[in-house]
Amino acid sequence: MSHLVRVWDLPTRVFHWSLAVCVVGLVLTAKLGQMEWHFRLGYAALTLLLFRLVWGLVGGRWSRFVSFLYSPASVWRYLRGTAVPAHSVGHTPPGSLSVFALLLFLLAQAGTGLFSDDEIASSGPLTHLVSNAWVSRASWYHQEIGQFVLIALVALHVAAILFYLWRKRQNLIVPMLTGDKSLEQAAPPSRDDGFSRALAAAVLLLCGGAVALLLRLGAA
Repeated sequence: MSHLVRVWDLPTRVFHWSLAVCVVGLVLTAKLGQMEWHFRLGYAALTLLLFRLVWGLVGGRWSRFVSFLYSPASVWRYLRGTAVPAHSVGHTPPGSLSVFALLLFLLAQAGTGLFSDDEIASSGPLTHLVSNAWVSRASWYHQEIGQFVLIALVALHVAAILFYLWRKRQNLIVPMLTGDKSLEQAAPPSRDDGFSRALAAAVLLLCGGAVALLLRLGAA
C-alpha cells in the first residue's frame, strides 16, 4: 500500500524553481555580457538564498535542515544499501550533501559578487567598502573558481536526478512540482497551509528588504 505524503511545501517548491531560473540566467547573462541583468538576478538569488536559510529553520517538516542533517555513518550506510525508511521521504543522505554544498557555494558566489570588479565596465555595489586586495580576491574567486564549482555541482545534481529516474525508477522531479510523494510507508507530512505560506511570504519580504538595505549601504 502506497501513501501519498506532502513532502515539499509550496514555498520550498517556489524557491527551488525560482533559484534554478536565477542560476541559469546568471550564467547566460555573464557569458553574454549583460551585466545589468546579471546583477539583478544576483540580488534575486541572494534574496532566495537568505529565505532558504530561514525556511530551513521554520519551514515545512522535510524542508528543515534538521530533517536532512545526516551523520557520516548514515551517509555510508545509505551508500552501502542499508538505508532506513526515513531516508526515502525528503532528501537522501547523499542528496543532503548536494543541497548543503549548493547553498554554501551559491552564497559564496553571491557574496563575492558584491565585492567583485571586472576592471572593464562593472563592479559590485560593495567594492568601495573594502580594500583593493579584498576586491581582487573576491573577483578572482567569483570569476575563476566559484562559477566552475557551481556548474559542476549543478551538473552532478542533474545527473543524480537522472540516475534515480532511470536506474532506481524514482521520479524526483514530480514531487518538487506537486509537493506530494508516493511512499511505501506512512510519514508525517510537511505543513503547507495558508498560515505557512503567509509566513513564507513575510520571510521572503524581509529577506528582500535585507538585500535592499545592503545595496543602500553600498550606495551610501
